[in-house]
Amino acid sequence: MAATVLSFVSNHLATVLREEGSLLGGLRQEVQLIKDELGHMKAFLKVAEAKEDDDPRLQEWIKQVREAAYDIEDVLDEFVLRFAGYRHHGFGGSVQRILKAIKSLRARHQVASEIQSIKSRIKNISGGRQRYQVEFGIDDRVTGSSTMNDSWRYSRDDALLVEEAKLVGIDQPKQHLISKLLEGHDHQLKVVSVVGMGGLGKTTLVKKVHEDPDVRKNFPVRAWVTVSQTCDFPKLLRDLIWQLHKDLDKSVPQFIESISTAELKEFVKDFLQQAGRYAIVFDDVWDVEFWNEIKFALPEGNYGNRVMLTTRNADVASASCTESQDYVYKKEPLSIEDSWTLFCNKIFKGNRCPAHLMDVAKAVLDKCDGLPLAIVAIGGLLASKDVSRIDEWEMLQQSFGGELDGTGELERVKRILSLSYNYLPSHLKPCLLYLSIYPEDYLIKCKRLMLLWIAERFVKWREGMSIEDVAWAYLRELISRSLIQVTEMFYQGSPCICQIHDLMREVILIKAREQNMVTITTGQPMTWPSEKVRRLVVHSSSNSSIIPHHQQRQFYSFEHLRSFITVSSTNPLLSKTFLSEVLRSSKLLKVLELGGEKIEETPTEIFNLLHLTYLCLFDTKVKRVPKAIGKLQHLEYLNLGNTGVRELPVEILKLLKLRKLIVFQQVDLSDMDYGFHGFKGPSKLGGLLALQVLDTIDASSGSVIVKEIGKLTQLRELYITQLRREDGKELCSSLVNLTSLQDLGVDSVGKGDDYEIIDLNHHQHSLSSSSSCSFLQSLRVLIMRGCLEMMPVWITHLQNLVRIDLYTSGLRPEEDPLEFLHHLPNLGEITFCGSYQGERLCFKAGGFLKMKGLWLRRMEGLRKMTIEEGACPHLQRLILKQLPLLEDLPSGIQHLTHLQELCLYEMSSRMMEKVGNQKEDSEDYRRIAHIPEIVIGFYADDGEWRIRRLWGKEKKTILA
Repeated sequence: MAATVLSFVSNHLATVLREEGSLLGGLRQEVQLIKDELGHMKAFLKVAEAKEDDDPRLQEWIKQVREAAYDIEDVLDEFVLRFAGYRHHGFGGSVQRILKAIKSLRARHQVASEIQSIKSRIKNISGGRQRYQVEFGIDDRVTGSSTMNDSWRYSRDDALLVEEAKLVGIDQPKQHLISKLLEGHDHQLKVVSVVGMGGLGKTTLVKKVHEDPDVRKNFPVRAWVTVSQTCDFPKLLRDLIWQLHKDLDKSVPQFIESISTAELKEFVKDFLQQAGRYAIVFDDVWDVEFWNEIKFALPEGNYGNRVMLTTRNADVASASCTESQDYVYKKEPLSIEDSWTLFCNKIFKGNRCPAHLMDVAKAVLDKCDGLPLAIVAIGGLLASKDVSRIDEWEMLQQSFGGELDGTGELERVKRILSLSYNYLPSHLKPCLLYLSIYPEDYLIKCKRLMLLWIAERFVKWREGMSIEDVAWAYLRELISRSLIQVTEMFYQGSPCICQIHDLMREVILIKAREQNMVTITTGQPMTWPSEKVRRLVVHSSSNSSIIPHHQQRQFYSFEHLRSFITVSSTNPLLSKTFLSEVLRSSKLLKVLELGGEKIEETPTEIFNLLHLTYLCLFDTKVKRVPKAIGKLQHLEYLNLGNTGVRELPVEILKLLKLRKLIVFQQVDLSDMDYGFHGFKGPSKLGGLLALQVLDTIDASSGSVIVKEIGKLTQLRELYITQLRREDGKELCSSLVNLTSLQDLGVDSVGKGDDYEIIDLNHHQHSLSSSSSCSFLQSLRVLIMRGCLEMMPVWITHLQNLVRIDLYTSGLRPEEDPLEFLHHLPNLGEITFCGSYQGERLCFKAGGFLKMKGLWLRRMEGLRKMTIEEGACPHLQRLILKQLPLLEDLPSGIQHLTHLQELCLYEMSSRMMEKVGNQKEDSEDYRRIAHIPEIVIGFYADDGEWRIRRLWGKEKKTILA
């Protein structure tokens, strides 16, 4: 974390030296010296941070570096705040000029004094670096994630801790893996990788597979190699040689102690080629480089040899399993039933849980989320408690998080989970620690999280990539390392919603507190940290009141605050006085997230936050944006989504760094089908050249604003509402210029089901020409709401389109939309709502090869739906709603062998009766028997909406 802080402070210093060098005057050389010294420290820090648990002195030194870096940033931002304005605005009249000049001299003297003080601190800190470099043997020429933490080597005995209790939930995966090892008659080397987060029992599972009699019988040459984070590759090869010889009762040659790594690999390869059929396990593999090294020591042979790996890193699993016969097994948490069995086995020796402990026992177990290592560790702690003393159990439940700070079993859990953090590359550490801003079990929106990462400057630019793409790469890496759990995916396969395991969160909270990353308050009395607070996060509590501002000031100073974030949950009420106090005193604030707060107007104090780069007022009651918005000239992100704002002042054009502008409100809060209100912008909106997201612009004022859109050549997302028919031609001309556009939404003038025609066939020769090739290739999402006389011809050229939504299009029968879409190679999701007037839809063989989701609704004329064999082979979800004339299930539905869910909502009574009362020997039943979940939704006679599950998760009628 300190290395990351140092990195962006160094970049900030470089920017100030470049852009404000003339204002620095004689201080320029001092600032340059500080920058140079920080550069020397940066490489050392990357290595030192992995070793900071070794010694409290090293930990304290790293803390000093971090705080000094933050203080440098404060001084620089104060400097820019005080002096940059003079360059632009001058000093005014003569008297005013004299007074301001005196004030300026005093301020400059103060800044000079502060810079000298920091320079002295940096000099002392640098001396510590040189001492620790010698004492700890740290070579600062070695950087990056290859740095290992030797202070606490991950004991594989901890991974087998689950064996202290009777193993549960292992038989089925064990047999599955054994079958994968034994199946097939090929003679190639086969690799089976088991991947999952730390503590899931991967090692235990593979150990049981490795020791199974059938495996032993089929693979006479066997070895188990523990790799781990602190891998000494030559030593590992010697250990493998020793095991292989021992297994075959042979003596180990003495010369292996003195030969090179390359010679050791060759020795292993020669030995295995002569030994016969082998099965080797490489346990706890941390990086792809290890596999790329070891695979050259593993001969293919002609015996059908097998290798098994366990890893937390999905990249390792996929890199090792590149051949068709290879297999990746994702280890899942234990089921609720197996978790309970393991829990009781550990605490009650297989007996039942006493009735008086049932509730608290389940509450504690719930925190383990099926993690075997955590269940056994916590069970071991509870086993020492008196079962007759429910108060002891309740005390543990209440202080569950705090137990991770202690010793014993839970300390081992903490260390195991901490290892995943310690091994992270330095650029990912702050991203993971930042998750501490979210409450327990919070569903985290991935896009919002990444935007905050970018605003906090955790994401580094990479050549050839947008900053958003880099952030996605960061997120995917944390997911692949099993540190973040994905709970919902976008249509194109990207993570949408994620969570962190409760135990992982506790570890993150501890690390975040150690590094003064975040201060969290519920607004209730608390002990504030002694260090300067840089990020303040407000979680709502059961008590909606916030500490009065005069009481806050007794504890707290906000002058160093850089981020203020509210995370709404059950009671999103923020005291106006508390917010006002924070904003008034936090003049260096850069990130302000107030989404979901019941704010009725934009706080005026915001417009004095001249360093602000991120402002989110999403889902507030704000209806107006003052002209003072023009003062926030560093603003890059402005979110006024789901507010009452309908127009932005011309001063918005001063925000030349603005990259994302989001202003919309849903037309009908009960139904998204009816689209969104947008905002009316100034006529010269095209001057905001940095814009990448424009959501949602009201185009009812005419062609001028549509033409301006064509100047925003950096746009990646564009949503337009109230587009007039006569402006379709101008829009097509503008779209040709948007060569990076990925998401496009167009709503025509109208409301409800009454929309004007969207005519995007104008200028179609331009949209089909070579100049528009980039636009056609980049577009991934297309949403159109309004009448279509015909489908735009250029849609057939959208080779990378993954999603299309058509609302109230009303296409005539001769304009079958499927004809335009069925050959698009990447189309994964289709929504048709009132889109087609025809009686039939036919999904033809060979079409829609990647489609996974299909939503059809409000097409009153549709009578028949056909799915030919070979069409939609990967369809997983089919939702049919309000299709009153469709009386039979789609013909050919039996061909959809990957279909996981069929939903029928408000369909014809004949359809509902036919599907809901099927007999198991009927032809219709056999057509849908392969679908895991079938759901029928309808309004009952009493007017209540009900859902009936025919089979799947729950076979019963329930209230929605």
